[in-house]
Amino acid sequence: MAAEPGLRERKKQQTRQQIFQAAHRLFSERGFDAVTVADIARLADVSEVTVFNYFPNKEDLFFAGMQFFEEQLLEAVRMRPRGEPAIRALKGRLLESVENLGERGRIAQILKAGDAMSSSPSLAIREREIVDRYTRLLAELLAGEAGIDPDDVEPMAAAAALFGAHRAVVQRVRKQVIAGRRGAALIEDTRTQIQRAFGRLEKGLEDYAKQPNPAATPGTSPRAGKTRA
Repeated sequence: MAAEPGLRERKKQQTRQQIFQAAHRLFSERGFDAVTVADIARLADVSEVTVFNYFPNKEDLFFAGMQFFEEQLLEAVRMRPRGEPAIRALKGRLLESVENLGERGRIAQILKAGDAMSSSPSLAIREREIVDRYTRLLAELLAGEAGIDPDDVEPMAAAAALFGAHRAVVQRVRKQVIAGRRGAALIEDTRTQIQRAFGRLEKGLEDYAKQPNPAATPGTSPRAGKTRA
């Protein structure tokens, strides 16, 4: 059983959460670009230096929740039972997270994040950097388990495929929420998309996106024969 965190660690966690909550309150009220680190520090009742000790830049504050979840995905792969494929562990954690799409607060977060990112290029850039970082971390984890060089192409390709599928689902959820989809319909659609995306990866790509038969015309099957004039 893991040991309970000590007093020092608990205070650090509380301070981190305090800063995070202050930042997101201000981002919601004013918009990302209108908020400064000094504003966040004042509301959280800490110094600017303390804010930077926990979050290297303002973009990291905005994406703290995203990074926490990416850490959970890595942990799911790291702690999976012996013999279980990495893809199954990661897919399982994603499916577990789908239920929170039924919460009103989660929908509000997605909408606010979408608005902020559409008006702030720096946020879009930082999101891509975070995805790249966690893709590399997953590749290093897979390479370490296999006892091969972290720069080997195979673990990097596998990590890119897994996180690529994950982020494709995230992008779809954003679009669905912005379009007004909610509740059971949103949850079921997301669950289906996860199953389809990771099901394709589990089967492999050998039979996917083959070039069509040159004899076939667009919109017809090679088995359908000639179309009538």
